[in-house]
Amino acid sequence: MRRAPRRRAASRIRIASSSLPKDGTTMSAHFTDDDLVRFEEQGGPPLPAADAEGWLDHDGARIWHASFGDGPPVVLLHGGLGHGGNWGHQVPALLAAGYRAIVIDSRGHGRSTRDARPYSYECMASDVRAVLDALRIERARFVGWSDGACVALVLAARTPQRAAGVFFFACNMDPSGTKEFVPSALIDRCFARHRKDYARLSATPGDFDAFVAAVSEMMRTQPNYGASELAAITVPVAIVQGEHDEFIRAEHAAYLAHTIPGATLTLLSGVSHFAPLQRPARFNAAMLAFLERTAG
Repeated sequence: MRRAPRRRAASRIRIASSSLPKDGTTMSAHFTDDDLVRFEEQGGPPLPAADAEGWLDHDGARIWHASFGDGPPVVLLHGGLGHGGNWGHQVPALLAAGYRAIVIDSRGHGRSTRDARPYSYECMASDVRAVLDALRIERARFVGWSDGACVALVLAARTPQRAAGVFFFACNMDPSGTKEFVPSALIDRCFARHRKDYARLSATPGDFDAFVAAVSEMMRTQPNYGASELAAITVPVAIVQGEHDEFIRAEHAAYLAHTIPGATLTLLSGVSHFAPLQRPARFNAAMLAFLERTAG
């Protein structure tokens, strides 16, 4: 039985609102898409021209990745059913703040392929480590969204020497952390965009429904980190939760922040599971603040 979270000190909880500074948010400073109408119609803003991009053959899959800029490396890991292009508001903000941004399409997502094995977060974390090896990056900080947050924390738990910090947005580390699914027009719009992007980018464009079923099975059964495993994590972690997250229980976010040593909890006001698209300035301010705190 999971331990209930104890009340945390106020200094460990951050409330991120529109009053946060917007340094580094560039063209996204005043952008809003709360209902994801623009995202459904147009997708996210295009990524800037990459300094390097390509595919890495690893463990039965071809993993697409791209690198932008110079500076301390920050790896962006997208959510389930999405792809690296969903970070179109975040890559320019990182470049403006002097970071190198690395974007990866997770196994079977976007331009990356997969083999016949079931999806697992452990395998996806292994793919990310392989990309770091190919780029000769010994250590990086990770910004993960939903499934990407889980991948980042699994990587940090298994190989802490590769992770200088994890910005963990909108995910669970055991299945009890999720809410009962409630359909909504906003979720339908996001799903419709994912379907269009899969058809446009994937090597198997007709397999979207099978893709959704396979990823959904992974989400339903994984990950399964207990309190002892969370308590053994040694890297800096920010647990970040949208005020109106449709999928992740707020109590679970508090539990993670309580159980992982030294972790902080940041609540993003006025946004949901899709904050990087809805209010990128708000998300980016929290992301950049974490990167500044974990510099060096």
